[in-house]
Amino acid sequence: MNIRRADEPVLVSTDWLAAHLDAPDVRILDASWHLPDTGRDALAEYEAAHIPGALFFDIETIADPDSPLPHMAPSPELFATRMRRMGVGDGHKVIVHDSGDLPSAPRAWWMFRLMGHGDVAVLDGGLKKWRREGRPLDDLPPPPRERHFTTRFQAPLLAGREDVVAAIGDPAVQIVDARAAERFEGRAAEPRPHLPSGHIPGSINLPWERLYDSDGCLKPRDVLAEECARHGVDPMKRTIATCGSGISACVIALVLHLLGNRRVAVYDGAWCEWAGDPANPIERAAR
Repeated sequence: MNIRRADEPVLVSTDWLAAHLDAPDVRILDASWHLPDTGRDALAEYEAAHIPGALFFDIETIADPDSPLPHMAPSPELFATRMRRMGVGDGHKVIVHDSGDLPSAPRAWWMFRLMGHGDVAVLDGGLKKWRREGRPLDDLPPPPRERHFTTRFQAPLLAGREDVVAAIGDPAVQIVDARAAERFEGRAAEPRPHLPSGHIPGSINLPWERLYDSDGCLKPRDVLAEECARHGVDPMKRTIATCGSGISACVIALVLHLLGNRRVAVYDGAWCEWAGDPANPIERAAR
């Protein structure tokens, strides 16, 4: 892969961000997103209070406008246009964060890497930790300032339905699902009521909640490795990460990247696509 500055750290602390708020080469993006059944408005919450200088990265609109599936990855051209208008460009260190309630920042992290921009990191603990520490907030949008953004699309980071079908039964590939165990096992309803619950045949469940500490930060690397082992996930195996709609799957991609795995693709259509097609097989836990 030819990802620019791909060896940059992928997590930064609130201390680091506080010390670099005014750095000219840093861009802060609020990528908060909420499940459709929560009634929360991520943009309204951003407009009410955000980290000074942060821009809103709208996962719903920085997406493929022609897909019937939710927030599918956009074309490189659309992504570059949106980043240019936001003032995010070549040479910038991009710091993404979310509200700290649902981990959507890894989705933005993955999208930047998909587009070939490797100098991107997630704020560990997100806005919730920033608030808890009494750090500054703002309600004013930063002034627009266009910047050139170059894309180098990284196809191996993206998986489609055909890749998932090929991976079922392939011992060289693991499919890892980040949804809650009850949804994975078919014992709880999906947040999108038209979809059945269950899982892709042969997939492994590693609920994203198991990867975070109570303070909203990712667990230490050794504990993350233990969680992978406990759930039957090989942290170094070629992986297709999935979830409900392609958001929390990116937590799996981030965690395995932290553990040294560079062979992780995200199934962007995720359960919305798989379960939305009655021709696709679905497994459920034994009753």
